[in-house]
Amino acid sequence: MLRYASLGAERPGPYAKSVPPLPGTVDEWLAGGPRLSDLATPVLTLDRAALHANAERMAGWCAAHGVDLAPHGKTTMAPALWDLQLRHGAWGITVATPWQARIAIDAGVRRVLLANALVDPAGVRAVAAARDADPDLEVLSWVDSVDAVAAMTTAAGSPARPLAVVVELGAPGGRTGARTLAGAERVASAVVASPALALAGVGGYEGALAHDPSEASLATVRAYLDDLAELHRRLAPSYGTDEVVVTAGGSAYFDQVAAALAGLADARTRVVLRSGAYLVHDDGFYRGISPLARDDEQRPFRSAMHVTARVVSTPEPGLALLDAGKRDVPFDEGLPEPQRIADDLGAPSRPLTGTVTAVNDQHAFLRTEEPVRIGQVVRLGLSHPCTAFDKWRWIPVLDGTDPDPQVVELVRTFF
Repeated sequence: MLRYASLGAERPGPYAKSVPPLPGTVDEWLAGGPRLSDLATPVLTLDRAALHANAERMAGWCAAHGVDLAPHGKTTMAPALWDLQLRHGAWGITVATPWQARIAIDAGVRRVLLANALVDPAGVRAVAAARDADPDLEVLSWVDSVDAVAAMTTAAGSPARPLAVVVELGAPGGRTGARTLAGAERVASAVVASPALALAGVGGYEGALAHDPSEASLATVRAYLDDLAELHRRLAPSYGTDEVVVTAGGSAYFDQVAAALAGLADARTRVVLRSGAYLVHDDGFYRGISPLARDDEQRPFRSAMHVTARVVSTPEPGLALLDAGKRDVPFDEGLPEPQRIADDLGAPSRPLTGTVTAVNDQHAFLRTEEPVRIGQVVRLGLSHPCTAFDKWRWIPVLDGTDPDPQVVELVRTFF
């Protein structure tokens, strides 16, 4: 089990938003059988059954398609959930920043894929020191320019083991990454010449090139992945590590990644997806774009996260203000959707028709023609888990289908 995966001895005290002030430890509180009705609004909750079902579903999908998985840990920054993913067969954990890598290493993750350039000198030195101290620790980062190779080489000094890097291929109009195959080959040549680095594979992110499941977007993704496969073939004679990684794949197009790249896997080469949102999924962006939602024959993921907010004002007909706003819910990939309403937390609920039209710092504007009273609570479906988890430090996990399910765990995030 990862360090921080079980924090039962922690004492959150009065500082866990939406959880009542705890006079003792998390374990002591959980032993009393707390329920949803013991919490305060607004509250982000996770559904235990959905989390485990999603983890199992993705693990089975990867096994069936011949790819490995290093889920993106920045989605949740929760070692308890990383531990769940690793127990379901994940090859490693992906992170986006040196600080996130430090959290993963400290938590005990043995394979960390830093899907970004590692050029901050303090970050380079920290990774080099961690690897020198632990021969079983593997950390792979990205480079996309000769200048990045030079910066890493200077900062790394003379590590006991060369730092493993993959060459990132991008595309015009995308995010990071060498813009051409020829440019990526020049980066690889610089890595091979560096005394501090070892060329360990190729990688990239197709999700920066498309944002919907249209045929035009899928064609763009496929063309990019074909280029990534070609780059791997060109660099194969230059790899300097025992194991080679070819990595791509967020949560929107991982089917395209597997179709294009899985055939590259062999005794030395792993094809690694980095999908992270699948575990929690959502009721918005990923619900609409996930490969398992696009294919009618697939069993889709289930949203494991919801925020429940309370009606605090009904200032005019058809408008209710809820006590959840930008500090509580994601809004960058779509506003929350009202799903159900109840007289209080833990009370029986019914479907609610309406629309959240805006969010302020601490309020959501609910437009509905249905009768809504002050004090009632509304369950909201959310879009984009990456910007939901960063707003919460302790997240209750609920178990059961009862209107007032039991809180069985508190998941801590490390943002």
